[in-house]
Amino acid sequence: METPNIPKALPACRAQGWKFDVIRTPFFLSRRALKPSAQPEIPSWQDKLFIGLARSINDVSQHFCIPTSRAVEVGS
Repeated sequence: METPNIPKALPACRAQGWKFDVIRTPFFLSRRALKPSAQPEIPSWQDKLFIGLARSINDVSQHFCIPTSRAVEVGS
């Protein structure tokens, strides 16, 4: 299983001709807030189990090795 490392990949992008400042590059991450449905299509225990497992996953910035000081999280 691979562990993506975005900061290490950015110099390769620069070699392809992309112009950006690595030190000042912000990273926008998405986060979703899950809640049980009012009209569930699956049993409520499965709904709650899925939501609990989804909340226990690692932080996205850690997964992609992005410094938290440059990460902006946008939630829905």
